[in-house]
Amino acid sequence: MSELQEGTEGQIHLSIQDGIASILFDRPQARNAMTWEMYTELGVICERIRSDASIRVATFRGAGGEAFVAGTDIEQFLSFSSGEDGMAYERIIDERIAQIETLPMPTVAIVEGWAIGGGLAIATACDFRVATPASRFGIPIARTLGNCLSMANIARVIAAFGVSRAKRILLLAEALSAEELLAAGYVTEMVETEGLDVAVAALCKKLASNAPITMRVSKEAIWRVVQSGLPEGDDLIRACYGSRDFKIGVDAFMEKKRPVWTGT
Repeated sequence: MSELQEGTEGQIHLSIQDGIASILFDRPQARNAMTWEMYTELGVICERIRSDASIRVATFRGAGGEAFVAGTDIEQFLSFSSGEDGMAYERIIDERIAQIETLPMPTVAIVEGWAIGGGLAIATACDFRVATPASRFGIPIARTLGNCLSMANIARVIAAFGVSRAKRILLLAEALSAEELLAAGYVTEMVETEGLDVAVAALCKKLASNAPITMRVSKEAIWRVVQSGLPEGDDLIRACYGSRDFKIGVDAFMEKKRPVWTGT
């Protein structure tokens, strides 16, 4: 079967075949950057497959071969006027990432090219990642927008990459290679583009043959450990999104200029 959730710009496709749900981010002209409509569609699709007991595995993939998801479309930030706008945005992102993270079936991110910002968060929320050698993973906000992540997403980044790599991603704004992250255990398998579909099919077949209840409760237990005891971070989000530097970062990005930070 096939369903389509469609927004005004960009689409997310859902197809289900032989117990495998395939979710495709389809906005290749913008490297699959997410709009508000696409985030809403993603939530609808996650709830749709969560309630389908016949689905044994779910995969997430970006269209076009250039990017998995290149974060949130920066135009979405032009209307932000205060730290409260940032708070509302980060709540939405947390909700969507948690919806992926808590899906009862195993999930696989198929990464070709860039997984950046929100795209990295989506890939990290999946249980496994199959990537091509050219894939890159990062959150370059320290040199682009001047915003920040929620405490929940900070916890996810640290759990996935460790403290040292988290600092490289968030403070140095580095994009890490698939090769490095394969060695670190973040990337499950690295294959050339022509072998990607075969590798994903083999992984999905293996997962689909395992005990679904064991996998479901194990996923939930891991999620509870990672999310337990999160400190309050609303003040940090307000400080970033309410800053002059955030407005400078967004404007500079839209004008394709390098931002000149003021520290205010």
